[in-house]
Amino acid sequence: MITSTSNPVVKQIAGLQARAKARQESGLFVAEGAKLVEELPESQKIRVFASESYLQNEKNKKFAEKVGAEPIPDIVFQRMSDTKSPQGILALARQRTAAREEVLGGGPVLVLEGLQDPGNLGTILRTGEAAGIGGVLADPTTVDRYNPKVVRATMGAIYRVPYVVEPDLGECIKALKKRGFRVFAAHLAGRTDYDREDYRGPSAFLIGNEGRGLTEETASLADVYIRIPMEGQVESLNAAVAASILLYEASRQRRQR
Repeated sequence: MITSTSNPVVKQIAGLQARAKARQESGLFVAEGAKLVEELPESQKIRVFASESYLQNEKNKKFAEKVGAEPIPDIVFQRMSDTKSPQGILALARQRTAAREEVLGGGPVLVLEGLQDPGNLGTILRTGEAAGIGGVLADPTTVDRYNPKVVRATMGAIYRVPYVVEPDLGECIKALKKRGFRVFAAHLAGRTDYDREDYRGPSAFLIGNEGRGLTEETASLADVYIRIPMEGQVESLNAAVAASILLYEASRQRRQR
């Protein structure tokens, strides 16, 4: 039983929670909370830990036994946790790797450039799964998908939505077009309303940084600039909201097909 906050495993987990570099170099991440631990594939699970106070509840105790959780003192768990009010159970896990081909084998594809908000990325993955997304292709400047805030926001979708970091986003978009994908840029310069386009064939949506949007270089690779009509004085939508609207319109069209 781990009893000290100076234990190497405790320090490792705390480092994974705090630093993207630690996650990238090790290929590991932390899944915190009962739902994320329960849905974690066995192939990715390394160790599970539960706080002593969490185990005082009989239902929690049975769940912890089911997932093979190791009991640890509350003060040690607090050091491992990324939240101010820890849920009491977490897992050390292996990251999932995917190839571009896996992303292209299903529904619409999201291509992300420079997203920085962990909540946005987590919501995009969660909504994307619900809308039948094929997967996500992201540039290296997009926030790390294994950031603890992203992982929590996905509510388990991070285990199931194929995700590939593309070192050259321009080359990636050109490859999509060669494969027959029609590429749409959600852009303020768009002249076509998003619901007037046809997404029933292979489709990819470009979503840019929350403040700056897409770079001109990336946006120029799109086949069509589309816009989401807005009333009032609102100039733009949250990136996750915009992505959700586009994905659900594509889902609606595909269902009708």
